[in-house]
Amino acid sequence: MSNLLRAHIALFLVNALYGANHVVAKGVMPDYLTPSVFIFLRAAGATVLFWIVNLLFVREKVQRKDLLLLAACGLFGVTVNQLFFFHGLSMTSSINSGIIMTINPILVVILSYFILKESITWRKSVGILLGATGAVLLTLTAGTGNGDSSLGDLFIFINAASYAVYLVIVKPLMKKYAPLTVITYVFSFGLTFVMLYPPTLTELSQTDFSVIPLDKVYVIIFVIVGVTFLTYLLTVFGLKYVSPSVSSAYIYLQPVLVMFFAFILSAAGLADDYTNTITLEKIVYMLLIFTGVYITSSSSFLKLRRNKSVS
Repeated sequence: MSNLLRAHIALFLVNALYGANHVVAKGVMPDYLTPSVFIFLRAAGATVLFWIVNLLFVREKVQRKDLLLLAACGLFGVTVNQLFFFHGLSMTSSINSGIIMTINPILVVILSYFILKESITWRKSVGILLGATGAVLLTLTAGTGNGDSSLGDLFIFINAASYAVYLVIVKPLMKKYAPLTVITYVFSFGLTFVMLYPPTLTELSQTDFSVIPLDKVYVIIFVIVGVTFLTYLLTVFGLKYVSPSVSSAYIYLQPVLVMFFAFILSAAGLADDYTNTITLEKIVYMLLIFTGVYITSSSSFLKLRRNKSVS
């Protein structure tokens, strides 16, 4: 199996975990944890895990001149990204949050063009256009009933924009250091910024952890280990072999995956029932999204084949 194929599998797994997160994390907030406390636990737990693995297997030092860029990655990729996501998710529906996140690839392509000077091929443009069309149509048919919030939707959009900035500015670091080194420092800076956010420590001191039921504890562990530790690790691995715009194109799958997990987890009694929001019309739009993701990501495979034929 080639590294490029492994990268695409990793990026799919990332978005599968994120899709599940949209559904299960909402059940923890705000009844048991405030968004700020949840983010602190997520960042702190993942930072510890990254440092343990880093010290055991990598032990790579970074140059002092790169610390500022790593700090910026921590700010946009962890702090701003997660603060707005969890606060937005606590206000709006998980279906809405999964749909709004699909704006990310468009922002990444624009930022990559200006910051990384990454060209926009016709094939990638067609794929992004198809995926974006499906996402927009899906957004127009999204539920606007109970649990929706325009402010929450705005926060999710800011989260998507922040993550787009992170995907672009972290790319040069991926070429210079091991992925685990990069993500360890990114989370260390991100955790520091989260702790500097005024409500975090105040709300943490007021949280009664003894009243959190065991099933919600499992959700918190899943978010820390699966949705944070594994997803960021898999993302930086993927970015070593694909461009930020291709990586971000996988986010088009999130509305599909959110709806899939909403159905599966609600049927299992592990989450609230969102299945009444799934319609045939949305399924058609999701197929359009799948097509856009395939066309966008397949451009990388075509490029690899051309390079092999030349060599």
